Amino acid sequence: MPSEKILEQKKQQVAELIEKLQSAVAGVLVDYRGLTVEEDTQLRRKLREAGVEYSVVKNTLTRFASNEVGFGEFDPILNGPTALALSFDDAVTPAKVLVEFAKKNDKLEIKGGFVEGKVLSIDEIKALAELPSKEVLVAKLLGSMSSPLQGFVNVLNGNVSGLARVLNAYAEKKAAAGE
Repeated sequence: MPSEKILEQKKQQVAELIEKLQSAVAGVLVDYRGLTVEEDTQLRRKLREAGVEYSVVKNTLTRFASNEVGFGEFDPILNGPTALALSFDDAVTPAKVLVEFAKKNDKLEIKGGFVEGKVLSIDEIKALAELPSKEVLVAKLLGSMSSPLQGFVNVLNGNVSGLARVLNAYAEKKAAAGE
């Protein structure tokens, strides 16, 4: 039986994990077994640069926390070495970074994940990773919105420049006629 102090520490860890799972937009669970220290360091660097929080988690504590927030589907996959990648602002980033890394390194195994409170299968995580990033989607949206406006401005400029050419030709004609 664990001491009261250790039990309190574990309760605190579960409470912190519950809070993270509830506030995260997306998360992906992976099995990192077989990665070298160098490969793990590269993965952590890529995740950190993308703004993703990545840490090794204890399966039992993660099971308690995930059941508390309604992710009971994680129970069967919480065995063996497990790491959790969480994003608090972009739903695509953890999946994108981990799936891309797993393509180059077959030792990293995606176990499961979630987006905005919905548990995802491995196939859904891979599909999510194929989506363009938030910045690309925003740029496409802005580009599609500015295109009609730019056309409208060109039409207005065309009318104004046409009027200017007509007035200039009229002025030249008057000057040539000596008026």
